[in-house]
Amino acid sequence: MRTQAWGGNLRCLLAGMLLVAGAAQAGQKQVGGVHMPVSLNLKGRTVELAHMELHKQLFFKVYVWSLYMEDRPRSTHEAINSNSVKRLHFHFLRNISRDQLVGSFRDGLEHSPALRRGPLANHLSIMLASLKDVQKGEDLVITYTPGVGLEVGGDASGGVFIPGKHFADALFSVWLDSHPIFPR
Repeated sequence: MRTQAWGGNLRCLLAGMLLVAGAAQAGQKQVGGVHMPVSLNLKGRTVELAHMELHKQLFFKVYVWSLYMEDRPRSTHEAINSNSVKRLHFHFLRNISRDQLVGSFRDGLEHSPALRRGPLANHLSIMLASLKDVQKGEDLVITYTPGVGLEVGGDASGGVFIPGKHFADALFSVWLDSHPIFPR
């Protein structure tokens, strides 16, 4: 009789713990073991998680990237051209050298003719120069704010600001073209 009562209490305790754990995860999405909030307050504006994805190299988990948008776009074109707050957030799942990080960004972003020459190429050089070695668990955060420009920060960057919208549009365009999240 005593054992049954104790077993019932244990089940109630476990059920309560599961409810508390579920409540702690409410308002978050998880991919590849990384938890990200479904919404953030940036610059006094609310942005929502539009996409979250695990990136692997061969069979190694490298990073989880998230896209936050103030306005919910229906297409890549809308996401790029939207003059609203948007953020790319990279959470690294392994150590990455600065050279690897710079090389990866350079290879991806130089697919854009606009980023290969002229003023936007200079902005790309400034952004790449800000990147640092990354330790497992660190982040790189790229945020565009309308009327202001692009901020690059987090543990993976020394921090840099690039004014205006043109570079941000080019960066988001290349990223969303090579990582499609909308039907084509």
